[in-house]
Amino acid sequence: MAHRIIFWSAALAASALAQQMGKNTDEVHPLLPTWECTVKGGCVQKNTSVVLDSDYRWTHTVNGYDNCKDNGLNKTLCPDAKTCAANCALEGADYASYGILTNGTELTLNLFVNKTTGISMSSPRVYLLANGSTYDMFSMLNREFTFDVDVSKLPCGSNGALYFSEMSATGGRSDLNPAGATYGTGYCDAQCPTPPFINGEANIEKNGACCNEMDLWEANSAATAFTPHPCNVTGLYKCSGALCGNADKYSSVCDKDGCDYNAYRLGQLSYYQPNATIDTSRKFTVVTQFLTTTGNETGELREIRRVYVQDGKVIENAQIQVQGIDRGNSITDEYCLQQKKVFGGVNAFRNQGGMKVMGEALRRGMVLAMSVWDDAGGSMKWLDSITPEHADPSKEPGTGRGPCKADEGKAEDIQAKFPWTSVKFSNIKSGEIGSTFKAK
Repeated sequence: MAHRIIFWSAALAASALAQQMGKNTDEVHPLLPTWECTVKGGCVQKNTSVVLDSDYRWTHTVNGYDNCKDNGLNKTLCPDAKTCAANCALEGADYASYGILTNGTELTLNLFVNKTTGISMSSPRVYLLANGSTYDMFSMLNREFTFDVDVSKLPCGSNGALYFSEMSATGGRSDLNPAGATYGTGYCDAQCPTPPFINGEANIEKNGACCNEMDLWEANSAATAFTPHPCNVTGLYKCSGALCGNADKYSSVCDKDGCDYNAYRLGQLSYYQPNATIDTSRKFTVVTQFLTTTGNETGELREIRRVYVQDGKVIENAQIQVQGIDRGNSITDEYCLQQKKVFGGVNAFRNQGGMKVMGEALRRGMVLAMSVWDDAGGSMKWLDSITPEHADPSKEPGTGRGPCKADEGKAEDIQAKFPWTSVKFSNIKSGEIGSTFKAK
């Protein structure tokens, strides 16, 4: 009995120092069933769900309504991580109010939501949960990942993204962060963002949250790219100073540029758009395969291959049509080397370990993130237009990323003209090569 009393007292002391979970809104994760597949056995449904990123949530005083973060941490409530954890509660989410809707196996993410005051930006990001407290972890070597997507309501300047991040399976759950994955904590990516909380703990030192990132899908109805971003760190790394790459991106621990495969940038100007080879006015299936040097999961990553399925027909990825880059349609170390030589720039992909390092992260396991966003600073021109802005694609290879015009894609114009901007992801599957899709 005495031992139990001591244990319970210690637990109470720990909870008093931990960031609380709010009591104003119940946290109910929208269900989003997914599948695990094998060639022999077919696909088995998993009872997965989605959770909203913690940075999008209201974080307030435990017994009140004062914000713990508003354009940064409240310095009075959060002078240090322990005090912040004791003072602040992370609130549950009303998912519909964030523009997040599920219907069977389909997830809809809306860029904007209607409020009594008018149209408001939401731009939600969610993660896939294996259960109520743990993210679903994807180890992808010698495997494939498949999903359906509808980009018909993504105009120029918007981006419906689906990608892997090397987050912790628990969301960095700790004594100071009991909420963990249940409340969407632990985000990181190769851009080393500086959030108010890292792994659910107050980011007093304003560190960056860096980790390996595999962009399976960044797209709107005009352009698309898939891009590995290797980092020379394992899991979430809290960077500071030059290692964050804010002043010089090539000093970062991560490859911020990545090695992208964008059909338009690679010379296929009419492959991906409404009524084209990939008809973006209608839903289609995206398949990404991670092939290894040995043909099994023990090998190193050597190639990232893409195929599509639409109207029951398998469509091979667009072939490269750029002088100086070997004809092909997948990402390899050699492709990335040639692409950097032809398009220019530092080969940070190679410097950070290339396919080998990206493969090591995919072997360890990564979390699936899905989001919709616009680009107030750059109008998403790096994805769907010309960048740098005044470049001439006919003379400067690689500067044409998509067909969107220079004056398209501004964030304020998207809100005014396209308040219905949204993306739909559905039928998410992963498994052995050749197990997740088939032609009719």
